[in-house]
Amino acid sequence: MNRYAKRTLIAFVAFLLCGAIWLAYEFGSRPSVAPYAYLALAPAAGKVTGLRVTFLGVSTLLFDDGETAILTDGFFTRPDWKTVLTRKVRPDSERIAKSLQRAGITRLDAVIVTHSHYDHAMDSPEVARRTGAIVLGSESTANVARGWKLAENQIRIVGNGDQIEFGRFQVTFIQTRHAPTDFTGGEIREPLMPPVRANQYREGSSFSVLIKHNGKTLLVQSTAGFVEGALRGQQADVVFLGIGALGNQGEAYRQAYWHETVQAVGASRVIPIHWDDFTRPLDQPLVPLPYLFDDLDKSMAFILGRGQHEGVDVKFAPTWAKVDPFAGV
Repeated sequence: MNRYAKRTLIAFVAFLLCGAIWLAYEFGSRPSVAPYAYLALAPAAGKVTGLRVTFLGVSTLLFDDGETAILTDGFFTRPDWKTVLTRKVRPDSERIAKSLQRAGITRLDAVIVTHSHYDHAMDSPEVARRTGAIVLGSESTANVARGWKLAENQIRIVGNGDQIEFGRFQVTFIQTRHAPTDFTGGEIREPLMPPVRANQYREGSSFSVLIKHNGKTLLVQSTAGFVEGALRGQQADVVFLGIGALGNQGEAYRQAYWHETVQAVGASRVIPIHWDDFTRPLDQPLVPLPYLFDDLDKSMAFILGRGQHEGVDVKFAPTWAKVDPFAGV
């Protein structure tokens, strides 16, 4: 090997090494959720009556009034980054079973899938299979469920404006857009049979979900995207606001997102969701996504600023704990 070839090889190896060091730093560098601990809602004390909500990471939310229980998304497998980036993913039945047990979920009336990315839809058919629930979502979501061999009578395709009742819950689906990312868009046009690459879980249709219960209303906005005017005329007391990738957007986008979700429904309270690193197991404390993918501090500075200016209360939902989302509002 001549001198030029050796120098080229050394330079290439050095480049790869620097790249590996940079990636390791970026994956490990992240904000802390500790500064926002004071925003945590208090767990419901004593005998639980009325509606309670349990946050289970990402946009997985359990709504339970003691008679009827519905779940949004239901993502518990949470494969690590290495698996997501270089291997195939599939539901982990053992993790799902343990998570359902810890959350006290033995039966569900519905699993509502807000869109069909793997961190929202992948586990939904196994959750439904174990709890007797119906999976509701887009045609893409239906094909996720079919790929897992869920019974067809446990699959229901919904569209913009559809309203469905479960006990005292009235659920309305309003079509929205996903946050602008490299994974936005696409359809799952045939049954998706895992294991598959994570990016084969295409978005399908994304939905804002309005949940009415005993005269009060919650909005679940699982992704930081919007359709201008889609929520105009709707009302919600509390918004579970998806903020994943919001920190990487420009100020104008954040302003528009707030206007089209929180302001549009006249909310009194905002509870951020989809802020955590969903490649870490759910039995570990939740931490924010690395700066490589998002900036929680930038998102929270914006939300807290708008909340203070407009009199909108901002709270965090503790993981695994039943809370009253309307307490104090």
